[in-house]
Amino acid sequence: MLKARTLIMATAAAAMFATAAHADRGTDGQLKILYWQAPSILNPFLSGGTKDVDASSIIIEPLAHYDEKGNIIAALAEEVPTVANGGVSSDLTSITWKLKKGVVWSDGTAFTAADVEFTAAYCQHPEGGCNAAERFQDVTSVKATDSHTVKITFGIPKPFPYGPFVGSTSPVIQKAQFENCMGAKAPTCTTENFGTIGTGPFKVTEFKPNDVVLYAMNENYRDPNLPAFSSVLMKGGGDAVSAARAVLETGEFDYAWNLQVEPEILSTMAKAGKGKVISAFGTSVERIMVQLTNPDPALGDKRATYQDGNNPHPFNKDPAVRRALSMAIDRAILVDAGYGPAGQVTCTVLPAPAVYASTANDWCKTQDVAGANKLLDDAGWKRGSDDVRAKDGVRLSLLYQTSTNSVRQGTQALIKQMWQAIGVETELKNISASVFFGGDQSSPDTFQKNFSDVEMYTNNFNGTDPENYMLRWTCDKMPSPKTQWIGQNMPRYCDPKYDELAKNLAQTAALEERALIAKQMNDMLIEHGAIIPLIHRGAVAAHALSLGGVKQNVWDATPWNIQDWHRK
Repeated sequence: MLKARTLIMATAAAAMFATAAHADRGTDGQLKILYWQAPSILNPFLSGGTKDVDASSIIIEPLAHYDEKGNIIAALAEEVPTVANGGVSSDLTSITWKLKKGVVWSDGTAFTAADVEFTAAYCQHPEGGCNAAERFQDVTSVKATDSHTVKITFGIPKPFPYGPFVGSTSPVIQKAQFENCMGAKAPTCTTENFGTIGTGPFKVTEFKPNDVVLYAMNENYRDPNLPAFSSVLMKGGGDAVSAARAVLETGEFDYAWNLQVEPEILSTMAKAGKGKVISAFGTSVERIMVQLTNPDPALGDKRATYQDGNNPHPFNKDPAVRRALSMAIDRAILVDAGYGPAGQVTCTVLPAPAVYASTANDWCKTQDVAGANKLLDDAGWKRGSDDVRAKDGVRLSLLYQTSTNSVRQGTQALIKQMWQAIGVETELKNISASVFFGGDQSSPDTFQKNFSDVEMYTNNFNGTDPENYMLRWTCDKMPSPKTQWIGQNMPRYCDPKYDELAKNLAQTAALEERALIAKQMNDMLIEHGAIIPLIHRGAVAAHALSLGGVKQNVWDATPWNIQDWHRK
C-alpha cells in the first residue's frame, strides 16, 4: 500500500516553473482581454464564478499551480512536497511546504508562512462561507513552523494531500489585509474584496464590478524579467459573439475567454486572419442542477434551504419527475445546435480524466420520450386540459434559469420543447452572467441561491484528481443564509451514503480504487437525478496572432501563466 501511495505522491509532483525571459520587463504595453461574463469580486473564496477566480488569479497565487498538462508545479513554494522528498509524511497525515524566500506582496511587505496559516483560518472560519471549503476537508491544523515553512496536518491519512493552496481556487491572501474580515464579516469588506493585494505579476489599480478591471505591472514581482506587459485591461460585458469578433475580426482585443458561440460563426470570424481559436477538453460539463428544496418566496429565509430534509421541492421530490426530465432530452441535438466539435454528449458530471469517467448512465445518450411519459403516467402525474401534468394539486410547471448567452438560450428553448412533449410546462429565465455567477450576497439571482426549479451552467475543477470536486455534493456544502450563500451543492443533495463514500475516497491511495469510488459517487448523483448532465464542453477561447505564451489550461485558471504572455 505504501508503495502505491508513494507512487501517487511522485506522479503528482513536477518541475519548478520555467519562464521565458524577456530582456525588459513591461515593454509590451497593455494586454487587453475580454471576459464577457464580467468579474464581480476579486476574492475567489467568496464567489464560485470562474470569471471571478480568473480575475483574482492575475493578482493572488497559490503555493502550486496545475500546468496545461495537469501536472502540479511550484508557484509560491520552493518545490512540490512528496513522500520521496520528505515533504509528505510517510503515514500521509501531513504535508510540509517550503516557501520561496524573497517573495513580497505588491505593497512591498514580506510574504511569509503566517499569511498561509491565516488563509486557512479565514476559509475554515465557522461563521463564514468559503468556496474552497472542500479543499480543507480533513485538515486539523495549518501551522507556520517558521517564516518560510507551513505544515498542514490531516485527521486521517491523505493519499492526495494537494487540496489546500494548490490551484487558483485555493490561493493565499494577505493576513494584514484580511485579518479584520473573518467569518460573517467577510462579504462586507468591500475595499479588501475589490482591491485585493497579491504576489502575482500584476496588481489591481481600478475595479468596477461587472464592468472592468485595470491591472498594473507589479514592480515587486519576484522575477525581474517578467511580466512582459506593463498593464492589463480585463473588460466585461457584452456577449460571447461580440467578444469573439473583437479578437478574430477587429483585432481590438488580444484574448477572449469562454467563447460559447455557434461553431460556424467562429469559423467564419477566424477567416479574417487576425486571431486564432483555441480549445481543449477537460472536466467542464454543461449540466442542469435540479432544485431539491422548496424555492417558494413565501418561505422567507427558509427558501431553497434544506431544513434537515423537511423542506422538499413540491414536485422535484418525486424520483420519477427527475428521471423523466433527463430521459426527454435529446443531447445530440443540443451538441449539434450549439457546440459542434467543441461539445460531446455526456451522462456523467465527471467526464475526465478518462479513468474516472463512468458509463453506468449512458442510457441518457438516447432520448426516450415514450419511456419518460410512461414513467410519469405510472407515478400518477396526469395531463390536464392544458396538456400539463399534475398530481395532488401540484402542476409540473417549472422555472428554468441560466445565464444570458445565445447558446444557452438556444439550449433552453430546445429543452423546453422536449419537456413539453412529456407534459411539463417550462418558464425560461436568463440572468446576466455577471450577476448569476457573481458574489453579490444581496442578489436573489445568483446560481448559488438557485431560487428556481432547475438551473443550468457549466462547472469544472482544478487539477486531475476529483476528490475535492466530488466533495461539493456532501451534505455540509449546501449554500444557505448561514454560509452567506457560499457553497457548491446547488441541488441541496444530501445522502449519508454519499458522504461515507467521500470519506472513503479521502483515505484511498490506489488509483484504481479511487476511480471506482469516484464513479460510484458520480452514479449516485446522476441516478438520483440531482444533476442532469448534458454536454462535455471543450474550453474555447481566441487570441490575437500577435500574442504569444498562451497555454490553454483546463486544469487551472485561464491566466495561470499570464506572466509569460508577450507580444510577438
